[in-house]
Amino acid sequence: MRRLVWFVIAGGTGFAIDAGLTHFLIAFTPMSPFLARIPAIMTAMAATWFFNRSFTFGRSSSSLAAEGFRYWAVGVTAALLNYAVYSALIYRLPIQPVAAIVFASIAAMAYSFFGYSRFVFGR
Repeated sequence: MRRLVWFVIAGGTGFAIDAGLTHFLIAFTPMSPFLARIPAIMTAMAATWFFNRSFTFGRSSSSLAAEGFRYWAVGVTAALLNYAVYSALIYRLPIQPVAAIVFASIAAMAYSFFGYSRFVFGR
């Protein structure tokens, strides 16, 4: 249960970074809602790695490079899932970008918890 709580905290932090940076980039730069997600997702992923490594799962028995590679592999595929759901919602529905991020993040969260707990940190 403790891991799940920390995972939700890490994910909430990542969500806040993702949504906040996406909103900022849309509002204050000429970036589209689609382009703004790319740096936002990358920044959020870096923050969640720190949280998940430090608090949720602990360090893996692998080298930092191997752990990082596996984390980014799961993270990138989760980000692709997140981006696909987000894009589909924005394209198909009259929905605000931040609302689309909520739904996309929930889908990616389930996928990433399984991937991080099994593939990256081995627990």
